[in-house]
Amino acid sequence: MKTIKLLSMLAFAGIVLASCSDDDNDPEEVNEEETITTMTVTLTPDDGGTAITLKSEDSDGDGPIEPEITVSGNLVANATYSGSVTFSNVTEDPVEDITEEVEGENTEHQLVYVYTGAIIDVYNLDTDDDGNDLGLSFDLDTGDAGYGTLQVVLRHEPTKPNDGTLSGAGGSTDFTATFSVTVE
Repeated sequence: MKTIKLLSMLAFAGIVLASCSDDDNDPEEVNEEETITTMTVTLTPDDGGTAITLKSEDSDGDGPIEPEITVSGNLVANATYSGSVTFSNVTEDPVEDITEEVEGENTEHQLVYVYTGAIIDVYNLDTDDDGNDLGLSFDLDTGDAGYGTLQVVLRHEPTKPNDGTLSGAGGSTDFTATFSVTVE
């Protein structure tokens, strides 16, 4: 009986000692993933004119409702546009500006642009603190009249530097939207 009590006390002491580790003094920093519901791409013609807004809004976040994609107008053929991208979370009150987090963690993010058809180039992306592409601002060139798509992908923890392609960027996708555009 004494042996059982002694073994029980030793087992209890082992459990108590195991639960008191140094890990409690140095908690691991948790970087909570942000919820992004809305991406807004603004394209301003370099030669003047009306800015075009491309917007993807998923008002229920990761819920079952598909995002609403809107394009405010047509692009002009053979033109250059200055572009900018913003992100927000409309499920918060007040609406949370996620762009600030992307800028603050710029070495951990990159926007990748995939384009087809009458959109012929996306270039001159802004850079992160290490001089690698970030892409919150950029230039876009259109070609002859026609149709095209612009996919904008926010990558988290991409490989930097990279070749600017989706497969070359690596990392994981925080948000993506594809916009169908008309160039006239």
